[in-house]
Amino acid sequence: MPHYPQSRLRRLRRWPWLRDLVQEHHLRPTDLIWPIFIASGSTRESIPSLPGVDRIPLGELVGEVAEAVKLGIPVVALFPATPAGLKSEDAAEALNPDNLINRATAIIKAAYPEIGILCDVALDPYSSHGHDGLVHEGYVVNDATVEVLCRQAVIQAQAGCDIIAPSDMMDGRIGRIRSALDHAGFQQVSIMAYSAKYASAFYGPFRQAVGSSANLGAADKKTYQMNPANLEEAFREVNMDIQEGADMVMVKPGMPYLDVLCQIKQRFQFPTFVYQVSGEFAMLKAAAANGWLNESAVMLESLLAFKRAGADGILTYFARDAARILNEL
Repeated sequence: MPHYPQSRLRRLRRWPWLRDLVQEHHLRPTDLIWPIFIASGSTRESIPSLPGVDRIPLGELVGEVAEAVKLGIPVVALFPATPAGLKSEDAAEALNPDNLINRATAIIKAAYPEIGILCDVALDPYSSHGHDGLVHEGYVVNDATVEVLCRQAVIQAQAGCDIIAPSDMMDGRIGRIRSALDHAGFQQVSIMAYSAKYASAFYGPFRQAVGSSANLGAADKKTYQMNPANLEEAFREVNMDIQEGADMVMVKPGMPYLDVLCQIKQRFQFPTFVYQVSGEFAMLKAAAANGWLNESAVMLESLLAFKRAGADGILTYFARDAARILNEL
């Protein structure tokens, strides 16, 4: 009689209930953060490179957030499509208390104070050159940019923002923003640092959504965003942000950087988030539209991969669709 192993791993895969019982990682609506683009006009605006994602006018924002609350999505992340006429070299609109993001924040908080609001801190949606910081003689300057970001963060906190998320990748900005928030009386406002943000080719649809791609043109962000070849540098960035007072750190993009996400979580044992960026979303949507992939299946599998790699939460344009499915399971 042939000899077979006593341990048969397939025994735990036989029945759906048994597979569920021994499942190591789980995905829930409470793991998701939903990015929402804010339109300046009165009507929804479709984003061709992000199928199913629209820019939402302020008048429809409460209804959009109502669904997030109903689905159990705990946080929405707000990004503005700033009108071209309000963009400038110094990105002054970022400091306008009545700009799109601050108005959107106040509207949401008045209707749904229980939902978390995450606001991006960077100058690219407001600058005429498309960069995340101030530009002097062709170079994005660090310290002068940080001073503007501090003012931007305080204004967003005054509007009701719960989580300040600096995405600019300037050195030292987390410590300075933390000090500015504390000095202004916003000690309870959290900071989610875009700590390991790479100079990736996967951001294209997002830049179209916020209207910065045309401003940036042929320029790139390689003097401040990270080299995709580097891992040890990501550890240094994360360590600096933690030491400067970050409450959470983030890896961006997501799936091409699962190794970075996993090692950061294992090394620092710190609240770690990941951004499934616009290019990742667009690729899956395009393949599904062509019938090459099952959209729901690859959506949930990709999100579960982030959880398995160590993510505590995921920013994803799939948040609403994923939450709908998860609530039905």
